[in-house]
This record gives sequence, C-alpha cells and structure tokens, in this order.
Amino acid sequence: MVVPAGESADARASRVEAEVARELAPSAEFLDRLAATRRRLVAQVEAAARERSSPLVRALVAGSAARGTFLSDRLDVDLFLLFPPDLPDERLKEEGLALGRAVLAEATVKYADHPYLRGTFEGFAVDAVPGFAVDDPSRPRSPVDRTPFHQAYLAARETPALVAEVRLAKQFLRTLGIYGSEARTEGFSGYLLELLVLEHGSFRALLRAARAWRIPVRLTPAEREPPRLPSEVALVLADPVDPNRNVASALSRRNLATLVVAAGAYLERPEAGWFRPRPPDAFPLDAARREVRRRETHAVVVVRPKPELVDDTLYPQLRKAERAIADELGRAGFRVLGSASAADAERVVLALELAERTRPLVRRRDGPPAGIDRTGDFLATWPPERPEVLQGPYVRPDGSLGVETLETDRDAEAFLRERLPRLALGRHLSGALGFRVESLEEAAESPALLEALRALFRKRLPWPARADGGAT
Repeated sequence: MVVPAGESADARASRVEAEVARELAPSAEFLDRLAATRRRLVAQVEAAARERSSPLVRALVAGSAARGTFLSDRLDVDLFLLFPPDLPDERLKEEGLALGRAVLAEATVKYADHPYLRGTFEGFAVDAVPGFAVDDPSRPRSPVDRTPFHQAYLAARETPALVAEVRLAKQFLRTLGIYGSEARTEGFSGYLLELLVLEHGSFRALLRAARAWRIPVRLTPAEREPPRLPSEVALVLADPVDPNRNVASALSRRNLATLVVAAGAYLERPEAGWFRPRPPDAFPLDAARREVRRRETHAVVVVRPKPELVDDTLYPQLRKAERAIADELGRAGFRVLGSASAADAERVVLALELAERTRPLVRRRDGPPAGIDRTGDFLATWPPERPEVLQGPYVRPDGSLGVETLETDRDAEAFLRERLPRLALGRHLSGALGFRVESLEEAAESPALLEALRALFRKRLPWPARADGGAT
C-alpha cells in the first residue's frame, strides 16, 4: 500500500475503511435478488402452512440477511416459523420441521435448543427455525422468540451508512477470530455487534471507545443491569427489548480483551490487512514435539471419544474438564504452564504443558493456625506413624502446622489415570470410561490434537507485526 506523505492515522483509516467497505458491499443486483428470494420463501412457507392447516402464526426472515449486515461469504438466510405460545413443544418441533421440509431442498435436521432444518432455497443457504409468537420479549418460551423484536428494533434505526459500518466491524472481528457467539468461539454475536455500532455511531468510534475499556465493561447503568450476572462477566449490555437479558452473556473475557488491544493497535496503524482473515499456520505434530524438547517441558494428552452432543453443550463441558484437570495437577504439586482443549468429529482432546513430567518426591502440606478447631483434624489426618509422613507434623515460625510427605504417583500420566475417575469434568465427560492418558510423544495425530497443540504452543496476538504484510 502506498501511503501519501504526511498522512495522519485518522485519514489513513478513512481511506482503508472506504476501500474495505466497497469490497464488502453486496451489489444492488444481489440485494434485489436476495429480497425477492426472501419474499418468495415466506410466501411459500405460508402457503404450505395453509395446505396442512398448520397453526403457524407468522413466518419471517430476520437477522443479517434481512438487514443487509451480512458478510457475503457467510450469508445464511434465517427463516423463523412462529407458532402460538401455548403450542406444546413436541407439536412445535413437528410443525416446524414439516414446514421447513416443504420449502427447502437438501434439508437436514440440526440441533440447538430444539431441532431446526438447514437446507437451500433458490441457491441460498437457509435455516428454518421454529419458535413462539410471544407478545412480550421479556417472557420468551424459546431463545429465538426475541428475534422478531430484535429485527424491528434494529431495522427502525439502521441506515445504509450504518449497515456498512456494521460490515466493517464484523469483518474486523472475524479477522481476530472473535466473531460469533457460539460456545466454541465465545465471541461477539452479530446482534451484540450491531448494537455496539449503533450505540457509538461507527466502526471507528466503537474502537475509540473500546481501546479504553477496563474489564468487566459495564455499558448499562448499574441500576438497570440484568439480574444474576456471573462473577466472570466480560461485558454488560442489557437487551433493549428484554432488560433482564445481558446481550453479551456468551462473550469471554479473553475475546473482549483481544478487541481492546486490537482497537488501540488498529487506530495507531490502520491497514487493510486488519480486514483480511488468514488461515491458521500449519502446526504438525512433529513441530509440537520439537517445541516441547526446546522448552525442556513435558506435555500430557488426554483423549476420549466425542459424546453425542451439540457444540454449544460440548464446549462448556470441555473447558470445565480442562480447568478441572489443570487444577488437580496444580494442587498435587505439578507445575502447569498451560492447557488447551479441542474436539473433532470423533474425539475430544485436552493437552497440558507441565514444567516437569514428575512432581517432587517431597511435598509440604499446609495446616491450620494453632488454636482453631481444625488443628485436631489435621493432626489426626497426618500422624507421625503414617508411612508417607517424612517429617512432622510440626509448628512453623508463623504459628501454623505443617507436615512433609512422600509422594506416590509422581509421574503425571500415572497420576491422572488414577485421579480422572473422581474428577468433575462435566456431566457427559466425567468418569474414566473411554479416557486415554499419554505423553505427547506417544499421542496419535488427530485434527483435535493439532488444534489443541496450536492453541497451547502458538499463543500470540491474532495479527502479525504488520497487519497488511506489505510495505507501508
């Protein structure tokens, strides 16, 4: 990119964003074709509902395909099939799937909160999602029931200029790998991002605000915050159509922090490369093994068959299992340097890097201060005649009790094989059934293992030193 002499960062950002916005903007002809397809899709599903005397209340296309805020290579048309709120859940599934099959080609059943259909219509990918036609979005019966209200709220406020700013924001976050609210990503949903751009007025104004954020970020006044916020909440923004819901509930602190750091870096050095997603670098198994040898550490791999769960159920349990295993190793005296987890079609994998393969022979155990009730329990647990007690119990200079014990199961793999059955790893992952614990040198290559190893050994900010990779 040729940079005009003396060009300011702000002027350069304007030029870069205008260029990228033109690239992201769909043609007028494409928008016209999409609008016509949306109308025919709704008309055909309503006709199918009349033909089968279905209790369908309303069909509508909502989301980015309706508002024009989509990225062209990630366009899915979301068709919502809304039924009476008193319709039983089983009937909702039956009618929703039947109407979806009536209008979609190549339809397959997918699962989220309840089944929906994914297929095609006139060359467009379409998700046909059943829900309930509620009157009050603060009292939904299913997670999609607020969607018509979200659609109305944004459609009434977004201008063509703002739509272009939303596309810029989506592409920027996509390049960072933090766009998408599914459990696997824990990033920004499209709805959250549209609200943020709407609130700040432009993509760059959002970045100017974001670079000064301190986590947790509270964008809703304290007296109007949604109830029951978790202690580790990253960002609080009450849903304008349902004040009891935090729009950013799926967002992780890591991904919010990534935006905060990237916002400042982009504003200092705006380049088109910030909007050019790059595939992850190849990281073969041999490279990971060489990295472990170079670092003089030890890597443990835990593998088990993948349970039959949708990703939004699997990934929270997988992260819980990762934390539980790392914490158990740490409590037992192993020095855990990092951990990562991943899943592929056949298996789930957890990888952990330890400072050493074996923990020390001697372990110092901390006891309570003298004079409190638990002193007796500690002395009863660690009497001097117990075989593994090497020294103590004794009183330390600070007045607390201590004991030094001989450790068994010093090897990390042996320790985990013994402890895994007793760890709370998540409802569908707990128990030793199907688990295999091995060192990285023994592990068999798999897509999930390579993904976990890349996350474990290739920690870096998700942009290169020069965002466009070229001359400036």
